[in-house]
Amino acid sequence: MSLAEAFRYQSISCAAMGSPFMGQLLGLLSEHWPEESALAQRFDRFQGDIGPSGHSLPLRIAGGLHALVLSGRAPDLAALYPPEKATDPELLAGVLEALTTHENFLLDWVESPPQTNEVRRSAALMAGAAVAAARVDMPVVLSELGASGGLNLMWDRYALVLGRGVVASSDPVLTLTPDWDGPMPPQRLPHVTARAGVDLNPLNPADPADLLRLMAYLWPDQPERLELTRAAVAVMDAPLYRADAIDWLEQRLVEAPEGHLHLIQHTVAWQYFPAEAQARGTALIEAMGARATPERPLAWLSMESDGDKTGAVGAVLSLRLWPGDVHLTLGRADFHGRWIRWQGAA
Repeated sequence: MSLAEAFRYQSISCAAMGSPFMGQLLGLLSEHWPEESALAQRFDRFQGDIGPSGHSLPLRIAGGLHALVLSGRAPDLAALYPPEKATDPELLAGVLEALTTHENFLLDWVESPPQTNEVRRSAALMAGAAVAAARVDMPVVLSELGASGGLNLMWDRYALVLGRGVVASSDPVLTLTPDWDGPMPPQRLPHVTARAGVDLNPLNPADPADLLRLMAYLWPDQPERLELTRAAVAVMDAPLYRADAIDWLEQRLVEAPEGHLHLIQHTVAWQYFPAEAQARGTALIEAMGARATPERPLAWLSMESDGDKTGAVGAVLSLRLWPGDVHLTLGRADFHGRWIRWQGAA
């Protein structure tokens, strides 16, 4: 895939996922990328997949531009960003100017991969955790792989409001309202007694620079995502560890206490693990599952792509429970949590 193709593909995908501005921005860059710039030379040195399943170079540069806007570094560019509506020539001129003027900032920014700690994915996690709680009536120890800033570790502080009911904590700090299709999930969340996450590059939402990175990868014409993130940041208190996810999980599995359900979760993260890490992680979880007992049960809740990269059919939401190795395909969810097609745990 060439860089122009990657920009074009990401443009179409973002527009399909409800962001006409990102579609416009990335579409313009697909046709007018400054080929002689230092940024272009840096991008030329990336090896392998540069699209959304790999290095995600289009999202890196879009996130860097948004960071310039959010931080106040580029007021002229901010005047062209939502809620304003710039024409193609206006936006292109402003973006090309920013790529030149803020080249050093952007060169540093694009060295790290995108991190979208999408809070709306917690809707799927809450429904899945409620299924687990209905089958295993125990307090939960929660572990997240690829946790980014840890905001989806806090789902027991959120409310999931559906057409026919509510799945909620006693004092929710934010409300999620996905387009829900299917039967109601169980409406009782488990009690989470401990939680922690791991990421190769965890972000601390209490740090202004890390918070800027989290916010910059939210799309500029979707202000509700920014509002949900700010609300989630206010209650985020889970420890996050900088480590290889599978190395960390190996120790975490051993440390899980008796009398608790150890619930492992991840959303749109597993696909980025190397194949050997996926195989090792699966083997570790299954081996621990084989040793699970009613006093020390294990659950694996995932929301991951099964090959579709367009976002049209979303991710598969699945749950495995031990002892017994019960496999449940709960439905599908939009990558950003906008909709859930729930089939339940029958």
